[in-house]
Amino acid sequence: MAHGNIYPSERVDAALSNYFRVGNLNALRELALLWLADSVEEGLQRYRTEHGITGTWETKERIVVGLTGGPEGDTLIRRASRIAARTAGGELLAVHVARSDGLSGPGVAALTGQRLLIESLGGSYHSVVGDAVAPALLDFARRVDATQIVLGTSRRSWLAAALTGPGTGATVTRLSGPIDVHLVSHDHAGGAGLRLPRLTGGLTPRRRLTGLLVAAILLPLLTLVCTALRGRLAFSADVPLYLLTVVITSLVGGFYPALASAVVASLVLNYYFAPPTHTFTISEPANIVAVVIFLLIAVLVSHVVDLAARRSVQAARAGAEAETLSMFAGSLLRGEQALPTLVDRVRETFAMEAASLLRYERDTRAWTKVATAGSEPPSAPADADASAELGDDLDLALRGHSLSAGDQRVLGAFAAHLAVAYRQQLLAEAARAAAPLAESDRQRTALLNAVSHDLRTPIAAAKAAVSSLRAAEVTWTDVDRKELLGTAEDALDRLTGLVTNLLDLSRLQVGALPVVPSVVGIDDVVARALEHVPPAQPIVVDVPADLPEVRADAGLLERVIANVVQNALRYAPVGSPVRIAGSAHQGRVELRVIDRGPGITPEQAEAVFRPFQRTGDSPTNGSGAGLGLAIARGFTEAMGGAVSAEPTPGGGATIVITLDVADRP
Repeated sequence: MAHGNIYPSERVDAALSNYFRVGNLNALRELALLWLADSVEEGLQRYRTEHGITGTWETKERIVVGLTGGPEGDTLIRRASRIAARTAGGELLAVHVARSDGLSGPGVAALTGQRLLIESLGGSYHSVVGDAVAPALLDFARRVDATQIVLGTSRRSWLAAALTGPGTGATVTRLSGPIDVHLVSHDHAGGAGLRLPRLTGGLTPRRRLTGLLVAAILLPLLTLVCTALRGRLAFSADVPLYLLTVVITSLVGGFYPALASAVVASLVLNYYFAPPTHTFTISEPANIVAVVIFLLIAVLVSHVVDLAARRSVQAARAGAEAETLSMFAGSLLRGEQALPTLVDRVRETFAMEAASLLRYERDTRAWTKVATAGSEPPSAPADADASAELGDDLDLALRGHSLSAGDQRVLGAFAAHLAVAYRQQLLAEAARAAAPLAESDRQRTALLNAVSHDLRTPIAAAKAAVSSLRAAEVTWTDVDRKELLGTAEDALDRLTGLVTNLLDLSRLQVGALPVVPSVVGIDDVVARALEHVPPAQPIVVDVPADLPEVRADAGLLERVIANVVQNALRYAPVGSPVRIAGSAHQGRVELRVIDRGPGITPEQAEAVFRPFQRTGDSPTNGSGAGLGLAIARGFTEAMGGAVSAEPTPGGGATIVITLDVADRP
């Protein structure tokens, strides 16, 4: 840096004071190490792919936690996080295996909450699709080179495990190979049991009553027909006919009507058609087997039909929920992120009278309304008919009617989206609050840069001239003494101008600039302003004496014109004059300062008026602290006028000063 190998010598101080600090260099080092680690990982994966290596390489600890969306998920995630934290560089991954049929699965709200938890603990969430959970989970674990798998113990009872075989945990443990498997106990283990289908699931009560009515009609009719044809039909032909009746009943009424129909049909077959007839005994073993098989087939067919009906209802409900949630998520993507709008959408979706997004204030121990919709929204969760916790002391409360368990699950998904929108709003408010601080910090940094670069030169020049004059061992001629005094005077003038500009900018920023407007002639102000401009280049003045007078502060306007003209002279080519032209139209007077320098682009037309725009940042604002045009615009706007920049046709830049015409002629 000191030798100029990184930056030119004039930029070294700014680089050391702004960017190349110890904190930034440490951050760069960490970024480089992370990039290198990722590159090594990519190279390792590429090597394994090229050489057909499928085994697990334990380059570092990777803990995969399997989630079902059940209530034990939080326990598993925290346990896996503690395991990952014990090893340096341990990586935590959560995976949920979704069934490929899409009909069975956990609630969206449960998985959303667990996803937020895993991300808050520094892990990552993944979702894969598979017909079987264990193979899909192991395939994912091997693909990411997992070293450990964390699973929860089965929630099935011992009876269910005995009837349906080993569960996911046992299967994963048997097939895991070199991957360690942790089975974590939890409060919900072994509680599900083996249950019959819900009486209210799948089909409506009216359809079940219809099924019972169909059975009550078909069974007597079939019995009469088969009794009349007793000599022509054997017992083996009667059984399929009664089985057909049970199947028809199951198609109409579902499991329970079909179960009742199967029991009655088996008794009828035994009483009327199995020898000896008109008794509940069976003499032939083949008929006993036929009746038993008939009953089992009838029950199994009824169960399958009822299961298909319930799956159909689940599919329809899942489709409706997905459509509702997609509409809600679409409103977020379309920018409809105002919390009152989102809360109102939730109210409309569940046909509620009112809804409130509430936040619990721990200081006052009371609930406050963040956003509301509808009439008389709830003031607390206790006042609501349905509610969902959003975390972070937030609650979504609805008033109108109670919700079913399925609707409550969908409400949880809506609540998760609302929580994200609320956090985004808080972040946006924090960003807006931090924007003035960031701008102030930028101004402070630029000011320090200006002081370090622009004060140093005139101070050094003045000090060198004065020190030379005070040197007793040197005898100066009158010409040398006069030159040194001139150098010191020029340096102090530059220093005075810079300090004056800084003070003027400070007064502009705090609104303490005194403005004394009066009626002035623009031609007189231009003449006085040019007296303070060193004649480095010729200046052509085309300001008619009959221009209307303007209302402005004469002293401030003089400074504005002087700053703009000095800026134009700085960039005007040698021998090319700077032109000052005045005109009036529509109650305003325009003063144009035109140069034929390098010019500006339309994108730079606003940047040139920002404070501390230096050479290299903007071609118009010139060297130095970059305050001339910024102060000119600030002074002019304080007088009710405007300053703008535009490219000059044929090359160069034009600064336009616009002021209002005075009331009196």
